[in-house]
Amino acid sequence: MTSFRRAATGMTLSEHLAEVRRRALVIIAGVSVLGVVSFLLYAKILHFLQQPYCRALPGHCQFLVTNPLDGLSLRIKIAFFGGLFLALPIILWQVWRFITPGLKAQERRYAIPFVFSSIFFFAGGVAVAYYSFSHAIAFLQSIGGKSLFTEYNPNQYLSLFLLMMFVFGITFEFPVILVALQLAGVVTPAKLLRMWRYALIAITIVSGVFTPSGDPLSMMALAIPLTVFYFLSIGVGKLFGK
Repeated sequence: MTSFRRAATGMTLSEHLAEVRRRALVIIAGVSVLGVVSFLLYAKILHFLQQPYCRALPGHCQFLVTNPLDGLSLRIKIAFFGGLFLALPIILWQVWRFITPGLKAQERRYAIPFVFSSIFFFAGGVAVAYYSFSHAIAFLQSIGGKSLFTEYNPNQYLSLFLLMMFVFGITFEFPVILVALQLAGVVTPAKLLRMWRYALIAITIVSGVFTPSGDPLSMMALAIPLTVFYFLSIGVGKLFGK
């Protein structure tokens, strides 16, 4: 890949490494600046992330802090992940600008739609996780029983919430990957259509294993869109493969 890129762009190895460094610095700067913004907007972001908890337990959704450093670590965690999430367009744009000179004209034509569709589907997965997390909390509390007094530690709550949003965001990239494999000729739409039964079994297993909360509703919230995406990606692959 490196030799191909250098041949396509006429870059020397030192120039190639300098470009990598420059792109990485832009990404780090973007994440840092937006991380500071997230740090300053900490109260609003925490309130936004607390809403699934409040929907699950109306009138009783306070966080319990038992360590003097919990507040600081929570604010730093929100600043980091907030900056990373807000900087996602910058990250993808820098990656796109880095690989563009080494792409053929036809590959370049597909690259921009893939970048934007990746952002769209990742954001869609995050949104599904956000709105289904309240059901996950209600389920987990019901499993423990009414004898338990519920008051979550904000760091543990946020860790589970962020993990669920990340898992949903990544798995929602499934149709983008499938379409890319079809356009690359690795698989064909006809073969994917013949394998639909095995695909549904795999989707069900993946949804059960990778849903952090383990509740049935969250599993369905992941499995149903992935099933729809599977058949849609076959149609898109067939359309663009002509």
